[in-house]
Amino acid sequence: MDHLDRLEARSVHILREAYSNFKSLCMLWSIGKDSTVLLWLSRKAFFGHVPFPLVHVDTSFKIPEMITYRDRLALEWNLTMIYGENREALEQKRTFPDGAVDRITCCRLLKTEALKHTLSGEWPRYRLNHGTREYEIDRNTEAYTGVIVGARADEEGSRSKERYFSPRSVQSQWDVGDQPPEFWNQYKTEFAPGTHVRIHPLLDWTELNIWEYIQRESIPTVSLYYNQGEGTRYRSLGCGPCTTRVDSEARSVSEIIVELSTGKFANVAERAGRAQDKDDGGGLETLRKDGYM
Repeated sequence: MDHLDRLEARSVHILREAYSNFKSLCMLWSIGKDSTVLLWLSRKAFFGHVPFPLVHVDTSFKIPEMITYRDRLALEWNLTMIYGENREALEQKRTFPDGAVDRITCCRLLKTEALKHTLSGEWPRYRLNHGTREYEIDRNTEAYTGVIVGARADEEGSRSKERYFSPRSVQSQWDVGDQPPEFWNQYKTEFAPGTHVRIHPLLDWTELNIWEYIQRESIPTVSLYYNQGEGTRYRSLGCGPCTTRVDSEARSVSEIIVELSTGKFANVAERAGRAQDKDDGGGLETLRKDGYM
């Protein structure tokens, strides 16, 4: 068993533990490489079927290729695909691209608030109808209390403080200092009623591990990660106005692996191109304490 086999086995175990312990479970799918690997692992864990809905928070500022990729894969893999949004903020143009608020406030409105109210069922959810290939209002308004997330500890500072099973308040707020111990692969899965729990099956994976696994498993990823002939690509994906490309000649997964292991990005933070991280003091802890992914 190599290092990828060990990582895969632990992630599959955590996914099955989550499914057996949380009645109302969902998985966040940001469309990026990490959550797509998590989706692939979920299909492995449940023999080709994903037994819980995938939830995407649509800010309306995602790069168009991301949305196209999301819907294509959802249809091909027969996924229960749901998205939510902060319709009020978008209609009132209270966003950074519209010049009304700063980046952090924009993230709080379009991501944190949209995520919290989508998970709680207080705001409309839109479910993909596989027959019409259109999104319709989801009639299920039950709150999701177990939420599977593709966060990695090495991605940025605040994520390194997470647990595999990480409790939040009913309002999705995170008390960094009040996390259960997890020793010897023993996970706390019983929590008080009303506790919102984030589940992190990829916590021990690194960026390099993710790409190595993508290569081994031939996992389809969005084309934005690869140089299309302009000498640039995206290393981390988010909203278009707040995510910048990096200079790179990598046109394939194997070339990205070389860049990460021995090349130009071997010692460069993955989210260096995410502007909101810089505006939050170099990390995302302020946003994440309030419910951000």
